[in-house]
Amino acid sequence: MESKGYLTSTTTVTPLLTKPRGVKSLPIRALDDFRRDSASSTATAITPVVNGRRYDAKAAAARTVKSPLARRLKGRHLQMIAIGGSIGTGLFIGSGAALATGGPASLLIAFILMGGVLFCTVQALGEMAVAFPVAGSFSAFSTRFLDPAWGFAMGWNYALQWLFTVPLEIMAASITLEYWSLPIPGAVSITIFLAVIISINLSGVKAFGEAEYGFSVLKVTAVIGFILLGIVINCGGGPDSGYVGGRYWVNPGAFHNGFKGFCSILVTAAFSFSGTELVGLAAAETHNPSKSIPTAIKQVFWRIAIFYIISIAVIGLIVPYDSPSLIGRDSVDSKASPFIIAIKNAGIGGLDSVMNAVVMIAVLSVANSSMYGATRTLSALAEQGQAPALLAYIDRKGRPLVSIGIASTISLLAYLYLSSARSQVFAWLLASSGLSSVFTWLSICLAHIRFRRAWLRHGHLLSDLVYRSTVGTIGSWIGLCTLVIILVAQCYMAIAPTSGSTTSARVRAMDFFEAYLAMPVVVVFYACYKVYYRTKWIRIDEIDLNTGRSELESELFRNKMRVDQTEWPKWKILYRTLC
Repeated sequence: MESKGYLTSTTTVTPLLTKPRGVKSLPIRALDDFRRDSASSTATAITPVVNGRRYDAKAAAARTVKSPLARRLKGRHLQMIAIGGSIGTGLFIGSGAALATGGPASLLIAFILMGGVLFCTVQALGEMAVAFPVAGSFSAFSTRFLDPAWGFAMGWNYALQWLFTVPLEIMAASITLEYWSLPIPGAVSITIFLAVIISINLSGVKAFGEAEYGFSVLKVTAVIGFILLGIVINCGGGPDSGYVGGRYWVNPGAFHNGFKGFCSILVTAAFSFSGTELVGLAAAETHNPSKSIPTAIKQVFWRIAIFYIISIAVIGLIVPYDSPSLIGRDSVDSKASPFIIAIKNAGIGGLDSVMNAVVMIAVLSVANSSMYGATRTLSALAEQGQAPALLAYIDRKGRPLVSIGIASTISLLAYLYLSSARSQVFAWLLASSGLSSVFTWLSICLAHIRFRRAWLRHGHLLSDLVYRSTVGTIGSWIGLCTLVIILVAQCYMAIAPTSGSTTSARVRAMDFFEAYLAMPVVVVFYACYKVYYRTKWIRIDEIDLNTGRSELESELFRNKMRVDQTEWPKWKILYRTLC
């Protein structure tokens, strides 16, 4: 049998045994990802004039449009960020201290009030974020529609809020481990938690979205499960509880500390809802914001109604406000969580540990969201010329590396958990973020009111907007006025707390600044910027409605949407309106 013959090569070209010039090795390619994005703008929004300096708001708006942040978040990520960003320490732990201060009725009324305000606020934010999906979102809107000085104050107020929330939540996560009496040193647990949070944020926005998606699914499942369990406990389904009904609303009562008790827990309710506005901040990194943001915004109503109002109502029914377990040694002690107390009081063994694990994951999720919010706000401020330019460094993967480095450095404050003064540290870190959300929401409502006025003044129709706030400017006015009243009420509580004259003048002074710390911060930032740059409130006729406007804000797209909706059945129209 003849063997097959193979043709020999006649080529005289020498085989390529060396790497072509210009081709980089794997380590070099990995390092290239950390280089500045080529699309990143280096222009400044502050231009010199003869007498001092002048802020160019239009240049600042243009830079937020050209931000090299990567648009890799999908609709499911955005929806879960909107849900998970606010379900954390405030709901799982802070609601316990609020229940002890104001009683179940005050707690429920406060959450309903803040829920209504937040619904109006997020609707306004959604309308502006769909029209202008730019970096910085609400701080950029304050700069564009109100006053650059106010935008500067709001941007730094929001950035500082989340910068100090990161170590607070890391401390809270470490404290949850004490529930199981594990032989894990505090320094080790803090190091592990910090490494996890920093790694997620360094992995890019898509990794952040996936992590928040997983965290949020777990938290939502836990809250729904607790609501169902709470109903069972209230009806006498627990091993040791018996039928409860409305017993605790009669004895010890529905209210505690009267009107002061109600006012004192408004900030706790605001802190519990903080983070929902992150959905607007994520618009600059969303693949299709005109489609994804409205869906996420519409679900705010259901999240408020189900995850907050119902769970708070259930807690008020099965946990008395005079329970000694509600008063923990620290303001973020998981042992004082009403969710865990309700399970223990019902005599359900083992489930309290499961809920404690959920609390730990929840606070880590909030820490993760906090670092995201802080870094994106710092980057946007730098792009607008309102922060050091180095903070605007964004690499080719869309990561604001310098801002992440700053946030990671400040998060090392979590190691103060190991000091003897950790209770005071908790109090001041919480104070730095307590009222910040109220100022942010107030600015969103006011910016929306002026945006609508400018929109109509420039000859546009409301039907020209891809997404319109369900409650319109009336809702923004309601939200604005309510938030101003809350600020006044909190000032009243800071001057005359529920403890009254039983405390010393020094303690009352400290309590005042702990309760109202955000106010002087905002005033100082606003006044200093206003005086130095001599900015003015932007007139309605001068508001820029073109720079950064969504490409989908076209007549063809709007006509298509109208035609599609006219062909829908009524049930689909109702479903899309609410969901």
